[in-house]
Amino acid sequence: MEYHHTQYGTVIILAVGIVIAAILVHFLVSGSIPPTEAGVAILLLITLFLFASLTVEINHGSVVCSFGPGLIRKEIKLSDITDVRPVTNSWFAGWGIRWMPGQYMLWNVSGFQAVELTLTNGKRFRIGTDEPDSLVRAIQINKITGV
Repeated sequence: MEYHHTQYGTVIILAVGIVIAAILVHFLVSGSIPPTEAGVAILLLITLFLFASLTVEINHGSVVCSFGPGLIRKEIKLSDITDVRPVTNSWFAGWGIRWMPGQYMLWNVSGFQAVELTLTNGKRFRIGTDEPDSLVRAIQINKITGV
């Protein structure tokens, strides 16, 4: 069973868009952009480019997660997964790449729903998703079929 899903971080996109729009309005009104504002705008655009979406795929015996255009990605072999279950993240887990010391690593772009993978080394990895049940089912089916 192939699986491919992309979730967009609409809140992140909207928030960054508002800040960039404010900087552009300031430029149009004043005729110049202070270097700090230009730097902030550039950093926000880079952040938006890298983290506006999270794509999860299952192929060639692995779960592959990638942010934005795929420059930041993680591959986990299905054979390294001992358990998979849907979970709900706490509000303070946030979005982006998060390490919750002693608990889990989280990759999330929006919302609170996730799928937690328990790995053979005992570590836990959470993947934020707006369709946790479909992702859990796809991982379970692919582990059984060995695809």
